[in-house]
Amino acid sequence: MHSVSNFLLLAACIFIPASLQSVVLAEEITPVRVAILDFPASGSQGYRNLQKFLTPKNGFESTVISPEEIRKGDLKNFDVVIMPGGSGSRQAKALKPEGRAAVRTFVKNGGGYVGICAGAYLASSHYDWSLDLINARVWDRSHWNRGKSNVTIQLTPVGSEVLSNTKSKYNIYYSNGPLLVPDNQPDLPGYEVLATFESEVANNGAPTEAMTGTHAIIRSKFGSGRVICFSPHAETKNGPHSLIATGVYWAANQE
Repeated sequence: MHSVSNFLLLAACIFIPASLQSVVLAEEITPVRVAILDFPASGSQGYRNLQKFLTPKNGFESTVISPEEIRKGDLKNFDVVIMPGGSGSRQAKALKPEGRAAVRTFVKNGGGYVGICAGAYLASSHYDWSLDLINARVWDRSHWNRGKSNVTIQLTPVGSEVLSNTKSKYNIYYSNGPLLVPDNQPDLPGYEVLATFESEVANNGAPTEAMTGTHAIIRSKFGSGRVICFSPHAETKNGPHSLIATGVYWAANQE
């Protein structure tokens, strides 16, 4: 995998002028090999947005991977797998039990997992189809369809260290992502909060004041691997892409 020093270098590179990035990255960084799940019924175009900035110039090699390829064991060729937006239950169904087991084994053995919206639902320990990679459940589950809008998230001090050295508040697109709170699974470690929601979406009967303060970005370990989950969509066209990029790079590293 990659060293902590390389992570710090990439984090710095993300914020230096673009004209210098390719030179520094080409000389100093081994690209992170990223697999992004997609399949015909995914209901997501997230992989398109992700591949626009998870590029060799920025220190990544990204490849779209199918559930069938995951079941065949192709994750062995990657450092990180990203489960993007769409539907967590649909992702689980497409992966089938064999694919879900392959993802768990990949992370347990040192791979990285990045879940975005649906992928965060999938990583949770909440549903019978969940991967149980992170000790998190979904708050106000009955109102998962609470709406879509831009919201404000606030990075915690640890979140600022991990994801951004320039600002602590972000305006970010939210689309029915999970409101994450700690679960109590004895076989999983507690997670670290990297960001919380400062504003909310409360449509379709969702109660007000339920979303604010819940966890928007969290991270943890699973076996020898790393897991980071984003409830909102930092990968959208005008989103804060650096949050995803640094999150992916963190997930690819081992201590």
